[in-house]
Amino acid sequence: MESSEEREIEERTPPSSEIIHGAIHEKGMSELRKPTPALAWSGLGAGLAMGFSFLVTALLHSHLPHDAKWAPLVYALGYPIGFVIVILGQQQLFTENTLTATMPLFSGKRVLGNVLRVWGVVLAANVVGALMFALAVAKLDVVDAETFESLKKVAEQAHALTFAKALVRGIFAGWLIALVVWLLPYAGTAHVAVIFILTWIIGAAHFPHIVAGSVDGLFLVFTGHHSLGKFFSEFFVPTLIGNIIGGTLLVAAINYLQAKAGKKDEEESGEGIIIA
Repeated sequence: MESSEEREIEERTPPSSEIIHGAIHEKGMSELRKPTPALAWSGLGAGLAMGFSFLVTALLHSHLPHDAKWAPLVYALGYPIGFVIVILGQQQLFTENTLTATMPLFSGKRVLGNVLRVWGVVLAANVVGALMFALAVAKLDVVDAETFESLKKVAEQAHALTFAKALVRGIFAGWLIALVVWLLPYAGTAHVAVIFILTWIIGAAHFPHIVAGSVDGLFLVFTGHHSLGKFFSEFFVPTLIGNIIGGTLLVAAINYLQAKAGKKDEEESGEGIIIA
């Protein structure tokens, strides 16, 4: 067979789970090597940028008939905006780190302390950024009165959950975000489509995301519609737990085991693939 034909076959062959795992493992090691200030500044930028998911959703909400059953599916199209900005901009988002930073840990590396450092710094910075955005739209004349009302309605809809519902739905949100990370390395020119579709599902289904939800939750706190205690007890704690479970157990752990099993099969057939 001619070499050009072999190259074309190789280009058209989708990457194996082992190769995808290897790419994410290397990204995880890169994340763990980043200094704390770099993580913090990037995380702050990500928290601020995630506010645009809230803002654009409210903008669409303000221009749609509120009594139409299809309207929530349309204004949920604003939800992916923050994720597109953050992920394409290579900023630090907590739910991404639940996958990438833990891959080396699953692979046997002694990096637990470093993983906890990355998680803590990124989460804190994300929440500070979310708080700053929420404070700005709540207290400054950022939007018109109609959009401001839509901000309140969108936020109230997103936070009408009990602890148990926030926990369970948070698992699905963490699961979907981690799938975005898993699919992106070899998505080719479809990066935006992958991010947009999967995060739209999160918004349309009202699956709480710890950073995006912190923006509208803190907006409700700053406008006097929720107490800070309610924000933490009914949203932040259960959503954080759910997102971590969805990202680490349903994606990171399962895909690691899949890649490990694939490696074993290849080694037994004499075509071993090295997984870090």
